[in-house]
Amino acid sequence: MAIVDLHAKNPTADGRQSERAMLVRRGVQHLMKHMRNAAISEMTLRNGRRADLICLTEKGEIWIIEIKSSIEDFRVDRKWPQYRDYCDRLFFATHADVPLDIFPEDCGLLLADRYGAEIIRPAPEHKLAPARRKLLTLAFARNAAERLTAAELVLERLEAEGITF
Repeated sequence: MAIVDLHAKNPTADGRQSERAMLVRRGVQHLMKHMRNAAISEMTLRNGRRADLICLTEKGEIWIIEIKSSIEDFRVDRKWPQYRDYCDRLFFATHADVPLDIFPEDCGLLLADRYGAEIIRPAPEHKLAPARRKLLTLAFARNAAERLTAAELVLERLEAEGITF
């Protein structure tokens, strides 16, 4: 679960992401909101891997978006194929300073900046089994609810201390 720290520059950052990755994430989150897809960052999957962004579409599809902020970030990452078993569609997201031709053709591709993102290449569909979809959807819902509760408790504590927003 992302750490919620309302005093930090980004209250949902946990310190593992680069500033560039956070800007890409923000842009992709804007696109997902525009597409009416719900997105959660840094959600841990049953295989122990943590998805940079996991999205639930209006149709109930599950998308995983792996953020890559540099060529080196992509080259050293060998875990991304393990995300396929946990989504209907797998995307990479990056920014304009990373060459797009390094990303595999069998994954979707998003180009983002802090203000938004666009789909450069749609992701092919790999339908999840119904039982796995149910488990992931429930995990998504529980994760979102736990984060909302944590944020509300932090706000309640801050208001009790006289700090308002």
